[in-house]
Amino acid sequence: MNRPMGRDSLSFTSPRRAFTLIELLVVIAIIALLIGILLPALGKARASAQAVVAGTNARGVGQGVAVYTAENKSFFPPSYMYGSQETGLAWSVADQQTSNPTPVNGYVHWSMALFDGEGTAGEAFENPVLSNGGAPRTNPGADEEDWEDNQRNDVNQTAANAQNLPRDRQLARVGFAGNGAIFPRNKFQSSAGRRLNRLVKESEIQNTARTILLAELYDSGNSWSSLADPNDVGEFTIKSHRPITPFKGISSGFGDTVYNEPSIPGPGANVPRFAYPSTDPDVGELVENDEDKGEGSMLDRGVDMAGQPHGGTGNFCFVDGHVERLTTLETVEKRLWGDRFYSLTGNGTRIRLDPRPSN
Repeated sequence: MNRPMGRDSLSFTSPRRAFTLIELLVVIAIIALLIGILLPALGKARASAQAVVAGTNARGVGQGVAVYTAENKSFFPPSYMYGSQETGLAWSVADQQTSNPTPVNGYVHWSMALFDGEGTAGEAFENPVLSNGGAPRTNPGADEEDWEDNQRNDVNQTAANAQNLPRDRQLARVGFAGNGAIFPRNKFQSSAGRRLNRLVKESEIQNTARTILLAELYDSGNSWSSLADPNDVGEFTIKSHRPITPFKGISSGFGDTVYNEPSIPGPGANVPRFAYPSTDPDVGELVENDEDKGEGSMLDRGVDMAGQPHGGTGNFCFVDGHVERLTTLETVEKRLWGDRFYSLTGNGTRIRLDPRPSN
């Protein structure tokens, strides 16, 4: 006869089964394996998305240029002008000299000519793959957040030790620079023995589908030292207002020296005086990979100012508005920066088709 179990009786339950140490280690190993497989894929997806955004923004800037030219008698904007005041977009032709007669007035940049203000439209100039979305203004102003480490402005001020700092009329961050053969610098006033800049009309570009309008900037990853003034030591100015100088003078060189290239008079008008940089690695005029560019200024390295942040390629927007992802070497080999130094005056602005290193 079964008797009910009393208070003092023992009851039995099934024992609970716990994970063994080996099972836990196996689970952890599987999770680690999955992470190892997924992370590179996620990284590639993120990089691909950034490249697409950068290309879209480049196209948006190109469309802004098209609107500007349509509203300004087909002229492309100058890359920058010296401001006639500390605020506003006004500038005077008389002030556009070899150096700024009033440095505290700063620059009026072409980004403001396209997007007058800093609203949503101005975000097109940013690039998600670059440090802080792009290079800062050369003269960032009084807001310390707009500055980079070790940066100083054109009047030798830093964010930490100055009040009432000059502020360029330029978007806070710019990830793109224009083709200097199309976007002139501001040297419009006469200077003995030097060529001058001139405004360029869209109708002058012979092949708009094969002529680069703008490119992504090269970011050194070190507070934008890639755009440093070559004469600076320690703290440096960041020349984000400058366009890319794609050609070199046959007898001079890149950067400011192209203004010193002799102008051939009379019948010599069609004699080429400029050339694409050499693609010969022994010459060293063109650095193929961003990783090999190192630190220091790219200002006098011509097209090396153009970055290749997307797996060794960069987004290049062409005058007709389309965007291609190319290496900088390809842009030189295919002669995609134009066939003339349109933005310089004087005879012989044509491009020699067999570039050789200068003597």
